[in-house]
Amino acid sequence: MSTLFLFNKPYGVLSQFSCDKGRSTLRDYLLAPHIYPAGRLDFDSEGLLLLTDDGKLQQQISDPRFKMPKTYWAQVEGELTDAALQRLEEGVLLKDGLTRPATASRIVAPEKLWLRDPPIRYRAHIPTSWLSLTISEGRNRQVRRMTAAVGFPTLRLIRASIGEWSIEHLASGEFQCITLPADHPLKQSITKQRKFSHPSARPARQTQGKMLPHWRNPESR
Repeated sequence: MSTLFLFNKPYGVLSQFSCDKGRSTLRDYLLAPHIYPAGRLDFDSEGLLLLTDDGKLQQQISDPRFKMPKTYWAQVEGELTDAALQRLEEGVLLKDGLTRPATASRIVAPEKLWLRDPPIRYRAHIPTSWLSLTISEGRNRQVRRMTAAVGFPTLRLIRASIGEWSIEHLASGEFQCITLPADHPLKQSITKQRKFSHPSARPARQTQGKMLPHWRNPESR
């Protein structure tokens, strides 16, 4: 069995346990030994961060090759347009390439949303909108770059969920500890990955006098 911590990371907290510059870290909130973040969440972003004591599980959650969906709530500057939402869904061209198709929708401000410290900048003559955006990749500051590319800079960013786990019922700075049984689908996927992690792990087939493995990396197709 593996232990998984669901942590609602506040704004201004580093996604690591140590810092030599006096900034707030995970150590200020979590004291459990031998756990590590499965992925990262920017210093100026809030919301769900997963941590675990299982290295394989950590890789499965954080590695973008496994395409685990992540949903973000973004408060953006301006009134969101349908055209901007469509561009976010179809893919946005960034400096490091076109983003994968996403799911984007206009939402009202999330219920029971905690106050951010410090609050976002307020401009009386410029409205703001809330957006829900689900992506399946993890480029550096991707959501902020995507909204800026379609003309709506992000003012506040909250990660609401990763896969089946969410910040529901978690206040800012709170965490929940759960145990994944051996028959959990994610654990079974890890076991399968271990078994077929290398071409030589599967039987080969004869093709024109050469032995070629059945296995192929989907990313190379």
